[in-house]
Amino acid sequence: MSPTNNSKYQPLVSIVTVNYNNTAVTCELLASLKRISYPRVEVIVVDNASVEDPTREIIGKYPSVKVMRSEENLGFAGGNNLGIKAAVGSYLFLVNNDTEFTPGLIEGLLEVFREYPDAGVVSPKFHYFFDKGTIEYAGYHSVDVFTGRNSMIGCREKDQGQYDTISATPYAHGGAMMISREALEQVGPMPELYFLYYEEFDWCEQFRRKGYKIYYQPKSLIYHKESMSTGKNSPLKTYYITRNRILFMRRNVQLPARLVFLLYFIFLTVPKNTLQFLLQRESVHLKAFWRAILSNMRNESGRMRYEA
Repeated sequence: MSPTNNSKYQPLVSIVTVNYNNTAVTCELLASLKRISYPRVEVIVVDNASVEDPTREIIGKYPSVKVMRSEENLGFAGGNNLGIKAAVGSYLFLVNNDTEFTPGLIEGLLEVFREYPDAGVVSPKFHYFFDKGTIEYAGYHSVDVFTGRNSMIGCREKDQGQYDTISATPYAHGGAMMISREALEQVGPMPELYFLYYEEFDWCEQFRRKGYKIYYQPKSLIYHKESMSTGKNSPLKTYYITRNRILFMRRNVQLPARLVFLLYFIFLTVPKNTLQFLLQRESVHLKAFWRAILSNMRNESGRMRYEA
């Protein structure tokens, strides 16, 4: 069903979050749901093969939550897709487990779908949890087709209302994005070949190819405990950021711009990062960086696992 202009319209919203060895953090997210007033939600926690099964602890504290446990780590996309399959809501709100809700969050996101019929995905404004009042995300700049880089609008700026207008943006923030079921049925699930990082960018490209727009809603606010799952500078992050940056460009940028990117990467990024890792004696990161490059050279596909 498409949203109407009736402010009383209250479709079921399925909140999906993925847990991986962070049950305490996930429970903090679930506790924050008490702050919301929106009456029609279902909550699904997907456990991505954590060392300890969190099902009993989560259900013991939050009996209305549905917990699904995967026997293998499906990655960010695979875990979310498992939750999506079980969700029955008209709208699906995919959120990182290291986020916390604020009042009015869901209502603001639904408002965008009511007012903009072309909306496929909507993300809220992000503040840093440990520095409330400081913006992490107020939309994205487009990925530069030559460098493969982009940045978040407003990142690390004090929030003084400078980004308080609903706007279309190239990409949703993977840490919190609401999707209409209507659009989801047209586009399909999140691409799982990335495993971790860049999958939401690729997904947003697919939504836009189908004629949907991605929106940023400043009226909705979420707090983010950045990088609690993978570590700020982990080799795993080095591997997937590098591998998937190349993969994203291969899948979404046409020639000749893709050729320019490859030349930029080969002659600037590779020597710069290699030298940096050598000078800092970060051999594990250097190995992860080069393994990511080789993965693309071999044209490896499917969900990839990083092993140190």
